Amino acid sequence: MGSILVTGIAELVTNDPALGAGRLGIVRDAAIVVELGASAEAVPGSRASAEAARTPGASAEAPSTRRGMPDGGPASVGRVAWVGLAAAAPPTDRVIDVGGRAVVPSFVDSHTHLAFSGDRAPEFAARMAGESYDGGGIASTVAATRGASAEALRARLAALVAEARAQGTGTIEIKSGYGLTVADEVRLLRLAREVSGETTFLGAHVVPPEYAGRADDYVDLVTGAMLAECAPHARWIDVFCEPGSPHAFDGEQARAVLVAGRQAGLGLRLHAGQLGPGPGVRLGVELGAAAVDHCTHLTREDVDALAGSTTVATLLPGVEFSTRSPYPDARALLAAGVRVALATDCNPGTSFTSSMPLCVALAVREMHLTPAEALWAATAGGALALRRDDVGHLGVGARADLTVLEAPSHEHLAYRPGVPLARTLALTERGVG
Repeated sequence: MGSILVTGIAELVTNDPALGAGRLGIVRDAAIVVELGASAEAVPGSRASAEAARTPGASAEAPSTRRGMPDGGPASVGRVAWVGLAAAAPPTDRVIDVGGRAVVPSFVDSHTHLAFSGDRAPEFAARMAGESYDGGGIASTVAATRGASAEALRARLAALVAEARAQGTGTIEIKSGYGLTVADEVRLLRLAREVSGETTFLGAHVVPPEYAGRADDYVDLVTGAMLAECAPHARWIDVFCEPGSPHAFDGEQARAVLVAGRQAGLGLRLHAGQLGPGPGVRLGVELGAAAVDHCTHLTREDVDALAGSTTVATLLPGVEFSTRSPYPDARALLAAGVRVALATDCNPGTSFTSSMPLCVALAVREMHLTPAEALWAATAGGALALRRDDVGHLGVGARADLTVLEAPSHEHLAYRPGVPLARTLALTERGVG
């Protein structure tokens, strides 16, 4: 279906050290060739084609891609076919010159709650006036979401996805969790699947008001009829494991939810360590969860468990910003060898931002990551948290999700916080969509 050369790139971040300098695999004065309509297996030398060659008859595409679902980002019309110096670029059908700007892999936002209705600005104002957060405000969003029409929910969801795309995000995970009845959770997951293959069943977000004082009964519903109806529309299952919160779930309840989800064929992820230390992190590691998210309050044992596992610690600095809570000790995680991701946790209560660039800047300023570490966590780290090898990097065979910065280097994402520098580059047969 043709090829496009993207050239005039002052700094190309590939996240592939084999292609360029450092962990980010930086190539300067670079160009990249995209084969339109190419599958991963069709691109020689790609990670997916190598895997397919090793495993005859096996598909090398990620599960969400096999389902034919988008990821909330630009329509994937091709794969990276070549990366190198602009002066050595091969001939192509079309050429796009980005005029000395930087190009990075599109952000992978691996933790969001975009399917909701309502507004919690007064709650935010109250926290800024000194009130604490314990998870109780979720109930107000549940009530608003239950009362909203499908059309209103769809419109809000589409607007938030468009907002994220406009800031350079290419892949978005979307959770349910604001319905908390069988019918409402199914409805939210169906809507989320319209815009992303990375959907997560979060029926165990909080105990809904009608089950107050009967958390175990609600867990029975989540692991029974609700899971049976929701699993066909989800790739993942999640649970809010916070024994210190009167609204969330303890370790044994969280275990029951995750084990049931695994038996239903869903991948595992969970919220843990947001409000205080607890068993969630080590439970996630024990069960082989792809990611444990928040990780604000960790013990030494939590860090050691993460360091000895493939579970990703997803940090959500927008939450700490919006709740005036302590930021996670990201440096201790990195020093221990833990794989770290950054995500927005976009939700109406504790992090109403869809901006991955803001999260990168917060991670640099408040969690003491370097600009390179923060960008890697927001791209390759997010891909690891979703167990994807086709996004989060721009190596040969990767999905052609390119984000252009109105800047000569990736450092500007933190150097110029709040400035709209990042945008996805939507490639089509005509060039740029």
